[in-house]
Amino acid sequence: MAEEVILTKEGKEELEKRLEFLKFEKRKEITERIKIAREFGDLSENAEYDAAKNEQAMIEGEILEIENKLKYAVIIKEEGKNGIVSLGSKVDFAETATPNDVSTYEIVGTTEADVEAGRISNESPIGNALLGRKKGDKVSVQTPSGIIELIVKKVY
Repeated sequence: MAEEVILTKEGKEELEKRLEFLKFEKRKEITERIKIAREFGDLSENAEYDAAKNEQAMIEGEILEIENKLKYAVIIKEEGKNGIVSLGSKVDFAETATPNDVSTYEIVGTTEADVEAGRISNESPIGNALLGRKKGDKVSVQTPSGIIELIVKKVY
């Protein structure tokens, strides 16, 4: 059995849009490129044809990957703002050594994790350590650079 893919509602919608684009626009575009490349003659020495076929394979692979993610998607439910860090929560936290240097992240599944966009995975060391915590809680986290102490400032 395949593993659940944890997504936000917005993340699922983005995957659905990407899937639609690949299936109905990119497929058509690549089919046309293959058709044009075939007209160049001998396929064994046709770089345009090879490139188009390779791109087609990549697109079909991405389509299968997205379809599989959507098939096993579990949408994060709005738990209500109970003040406890859970999937879908945004949390402000800081290292106890620098309590005024606050970081804000949303806790999401691995599929949507993007540190630059302010989204960390529930499976990351920090994301996992913050789950189940509430404002004022302190937690030790083992990171690649060593153990850090965090304090939860706000959960929303």
